[in-house]
Amino acid sequence: MYLVVIAWLYVTVLMALAEATSANGTVLGAIVTFVLYGLLPMSIVLYILGTPGRKRALRARQQAEVEAASGGQPDAGGHAPAAAEPGGVPPVRKEP
Repeated sequence: MYLVVIAWLYVTVLMALAEATSANGTVLGAIVTFVLYGLLPMSIVLYILGTPGRKRALRARQQAEVEAASGGQPDAGGHAPAAAEPGGVPPVRKEP
């Protein structure tokens, strides 16, 4: 992926150089050529192609935060979920 970016930037540098050194060209035209044909499109392409990696890193970071908060165990409370606790208050009944 980076090889294509480097090659395209090389081509645009040569285009800008040809623009700057031609009889009708200017340095400002060379800068505009390099930015509009080289830097801007390649930054967009790299951003789009880097999206899966950013999502993967975000999921890994969130998973690490969840594991750190729970002590590395799914349920670090030490109690069985939805189980009755011993020594509870007995229900009050009416006397007959």
